Amino acid sequence: MPTRDAHAERQPAGGLGVSVLAALRAGGTPLTPGQVQEALGSSRARTTVTTILSRPYEKGVVTRTRSGRGFAYLTTEDRVTVLSRFVSQLSDEDEALLRALLEDDDAGGVA
Repeated sequence: MPTRDAHAERQPAGGLGVSVLAALRAGGTPLTPGQVQEALGSSRARTTVTTILSRPYEKGVVTRTRSGRGFAYLTTEDRVTVLSRFVSQLSDEDEALLRALLEDDDAGGVA
């Protein structure tokens, strides 16, 4: 018997994780995986949402507090932290390219 996830639309790699974090940010208060699932209007299984939430928790992107027998999650990162982490993961070549693109944009050169 297929799970509900088998019938859910496929998203690009990382797409569900981005959607889950967006739902957390929009909520503004700690949300349980079930509440995130409802916010997404998704047919994804709650266990899938729970798994997706565990990854940013392990990276420190979200915090969690006890809520009944499970947890409620809340985002912790601000834009500076997110962008700093992104830039720190770039190769030297990609960082130079990004810097050049930003300088071109400041000069009005990006189409």
